[in-house]
Amino acid sequence: MTEQNRICILGGGFGGLYTALRLVQLDWGESQKPEIVLVDQNDRFLFSPLLYELLTGEMQSWEVAPPYEELLQNTGIRFCKATVSGIDTEQKRVELLNGSEISYDRLVLAMGGETPLDMVPGAIPHAYAFRTLEDAYALEERLRILEESDKDKIRVAIVGGGYSGVELACKLSDRLGERGRFRLVEMADGILRNSPEFNREAAKKALDERGVWVDLETKVESIAAESISLEYKNVIDEIPVDLVIWTVGTRVSPLVEHLPVKHNQRGQIITTSTLQLVDNPDIFALGDLAETFDAEGKQVPITAQAAFQQADYVGWNIWASLTNRPLLAFRYQHLGEFMSLGVDNATLTGLGMKVEGTFGYIARRLAYLYRLPTLEHKLKVGFNWLTRPIIETLS
Repeated sequence: MTEQNRICILGGGFGGLYTALRLVQLDWGESQKPEIVLVDQNDRFLFSPLLYELLTGEMQSWEVAPPYEELLQNTGIRFCKATVSGIDTEQKRVELLNGSEISYDRLVLAMGGETPLDMVPGAIPHAYAFRTLEDAYALEERLRILEESDKDKIRVAIVGGGYSGVELACKLSDRLGERGRFRLVEMADGILRNSPEFNREAAKKALDERGVWVDLETKVESIAAESISLEYKNVIDEIPVDLVIWTVGTRVSPLVEHLPVKHNQRGQIITTSTLQLVDNPDIFALGDLAETFDAEGKQVPITAQAAFQQADYVGWNIWASLTNRPLLAFRYQHLGEFMSLGVDNATLTGLGMKVEGTFGYIARRLAYLYRLPTLEHKLKVGFNWLTRPIIETLS
């Protein structure tokens, strides 16, 4: 090759960061080695399944959200902290909000999704999302204010009975203890509708033990500064609350939605089984913003686990497309599910196992330690986990 190819990766979550790290592991040969640019509007990667642990003090932000600069040191990957304002698929360039542009030979779309807070009146000013590090910081600040207040009871409503809602209810209940009054609001007739029976039963038990009130078949009508209006069987009740957390839904960004490519009804980009755009093979998409059916025709779920696996294939397929090798159709492997149910408690289902309690908590910790992005970060976090109980005991 006379010119160095440039691979531009938009979004530094599981899909984007792990694609970049996979690309540098492959055998390019000196003459074919591409320039890899990772673009994200934040300066830190977020290992989102461990975000809950920040609220209970079980983990620190440097463990859950290490800086890209630290993770990408000595990798040759160039990190660019910027907001993407546009993508010109014809001219093959990415436009940034600061006015600069990045041209590309291969483009990876991995910007993730957003939490739609505009689904009910009052949610934008009064409800808290829980998806980003900034969300966790904002929620932490609100909890601190409530804890320092003279309120006898702290009333919390969590909207959404999926994994995020259940895990938040258990974690925050353990944090607030006797002062907490929790309500979990779910439109369906049961929590964790798409989860294994073992997880549903373990979650029900954990919520019952903590006195979390579960409102099923209940719709949020509106949210105010100190109340939430709920509709159940056509009757609306206004309930006083101090905090509302919204965990329902995922929406692609307007930038992705307006790209001149094929989308589904939810605005997600439609890809082939090789994770390339249908009409533009130089662009790859993965994670929350992509609708993908794997090699066996099965729809790929929107989970961190799926994005982690997709990143491996995207890295390989970009390498294959630039070195004249055959591309691989994505094959999703369900490796089981973890669910945190409070401090030092979790479930593990899958791979022939059904475990809850302390062993589930340890298995979850070890699995996530293995999934952390770089060896250096794994060693730092693992060492901290081993030594922290000793330090706390001595102090």
